[in-house]
Amino acid sequence: MTSITYPKFNELAPAQSADLEKVKYPQYGRVLEDFKQGEVFCHPRGVTIYPAFAVEFATTFMESNPLYTNAEYAKAHGFKDLVVSPLMVMNIALSIGVQNDSEKAIANLGYYNVCFVKAVYPGDTLRALTKVLDRKAKEGKPGIVTIRTIALNQKEELVLQYDRKIMVAAAGKESEPSTVAGQPFPEQAEPQVELPPPVKSYPKNLTGVRSYFENFNVGDIIVHANGRTITDEHYPWTYRVMNTHPLHYDRLYSTARSGAMSGEPIVYGGLVFAWLAGLASRDTTENSILDLGYTEGYHTQPAVSGDTIYAISRVLAKEEGPAGLNGGVVTFQLIGIKNIRPKEALEKYGADLFLKENNKKDLGKEKIPEKIFEIERRLLIKRAS
Repeated sequence: MTSITYPKFNELAPAQSADLEKVKYPQYGRVLEDFKQGEVFCHPRGVTIYPAFAVEFATTFMESNPLYTNAEYAKAHGFKDLVVSPLMVMNIALSIGVQNDSEKAIANLGYYNVCFVKAVYPGDTLRALTKVLDRKAKEGKPGIVTIRTIALNQKEELVLQYDRKIMVAAAGKESEPSTVAGQPFPEQAEPQVELPPPVKSYPKNLTGVRSYFENFNVGDIIVHANGRTITDEHYPWTYRVMNTHPLHYDRLYSTARSGAMSGEPIVYGGLVFAWLAGLASRDTTENSILDLGYTEGYHTQPAVSGDTIYAISRVLAKEEGPAGLNGGVVTFQLIGIKNIRPKEALEKYGADLFLKENNKKDLGKEKIPEKIFEIERRLLIKRAS
């Protein structure tokens, strides 16, 4: 290692006048004109996930599956170490892409075709890239951009792939690029999920007894017992997963906006999703082996600090799992609500809670103001015996 002599520090500012003709205002994010179909954006930074960070995420967001908190339990299920929560992986991949994808976006319109291709372990380093799939401009209105994001580990292995739609305003011209474009994009047209090897035995005393594959029946509606009041903790967690959108932590920015998103900083939606999934986990995912992914997920209303959120799950489908694994695949609909208890919400809105909010207008129904989230998710869940 080379070295240099410590340079003596001389104060320079008092002798130099500030030249206001040289002021610069760096900007990040992309306007509609910056999205070109087929272009690939390489996202800055990336993050190495250490064990304490992985466990802190799992416990903060109330995950009950021991795969994410107990290394020995995970190894007994055929994994090589503690498994990083898939929602942590998704939050990091989405967040480090915000600077390129959506820091200037008006709204995140939905998640689509989310697939967790390969387990992530403590010590893995993740980075992300995004490809533009489509851009639709609307005369006098913001446009809609469809993008695909992938996350790669330090071995350049694909661990996550998903699509999302964002609403982006036009600016009349392209922006100056702030990151590298045109990198290789190893997506999978039909993602192949890597399964753990089958195991003959595993601990059965570290989870509840009501969340195995055979406990679920199509049509079941599961009202999860606890809620979670979100505090200003969401500010540091937004940047801990590396999300750079000022809407989530800059009060001057958020209060200067107009419409429904104006006011206190909005809780980053990925954190809301993680809390809702955690609230549901004792009843649904505690005995899952793999979180296979999500489809058609939407944040239907924003949440702010002080809101109390609750989760309700509905069983949509069951099917046998892969050969050799003693379990099956269960598809759930996860519904999130705020500032109303689930029992009261069911009494007030009934089956309308489970209808897509975007379809309500065509059905002649009003949207539900307390409903904040809806998504379908598929999980590989063990049998009890």
